[in-house]
Amino acid sequence: MKRVVLYVADKCPHCKDAQRYLDSKKIMYRLTNAKMERGRKELQAMGARSIPVLKIGDQVMVGWNQKTFDTMYNSKN
Repeated sequence: MKRVVLYVADKCPHCKDAQRYLDSKKIMYRLTNAKMERGRKELQAMGARSIPVLKIGDQVMVGWNQKTFDTMYNSKN
């Protein structure tokens, strides 16, 4: 099972969509607020400039797309 980290901001509808999907599939993830120091530093290190961002194992997905997430999460890498 891949480790998933979801970076979000308050009042972001796409962030909420991603969170609802992960919850509905019972996928364990770490929720990180992009406004908090830890979140800012991690996003900056990845070079991400928008949210939501999902880190799936060693892969990074910027924005929310269910099909893309499923492909990345279920891939062998």
